[in-house]
Amino acid sequence: MSIKSDRWIREMAEKTGMIEPFEPGQVRQVDGRRVISYGTSSYGYDIRCAPEFKIFTNINSTIVDPKQFDEKNFVDFVGDVCIIPPNSFALARTVEYFRIPRNVLTICLGKSTYARCGIIVNVTPFEPEWEGYVTLEFSNTTPLPAKIYAGEGCAQVLFFESDEVCQVSYRDRGGKYQGQRGVTLPRA
Repeated sequence: MSIKSDRWIREMAEKTGMIEPFEPGQVRQVDGRRVISYGTSSYGYDIRCAPEFKIFTNINSTIVDPKQFDEKNFVDFVGDVCIIPPNSFALARTVEYFRIPRNVLTICLGKSTYARCGIIVNVTPFEPEWEGYVTLEFSNTTPLPAKIYAGEGCAQVLFFESDEVCQVSYRDRGGKYQGQRGVTLPRA
């Protein structure tokens, strides 16, 4: 198993539609203004956050239960900048839609720009033959409100290609998050 390079990422995106929309290089400015970088890097792809958010709230005093998640735990927000309350979190989704090949597994890590501000971006691995928009989890670990910028980089996806194809892929087993479109809440 090896990590895949920028050349492989570009080839797979162009040939198979592995990432759509796809940016073949690193974007650091848009319309003359600095942005948190996104696009293809040496050994990964920096994903962007879409302007759709679900911000955690305790206003309804419900219980957080991953097996019976109550949608009242979130407030929906659409905008270019999302403010996450202190010691709270928000869910979002990527701008990019992914189609992972059967012999590939990805690992996603938050960008240092956010990590150095106490904002942790968590994303679970994209399994072989998973496809969809990625649901992003942003945790504000600080005692202050924190900003998340839509349309800008937030995490980096690393692609690992196996030397053998798996017997059962995410698609084969009918994974519960297959083909997700928007910000997707926990499913039991």
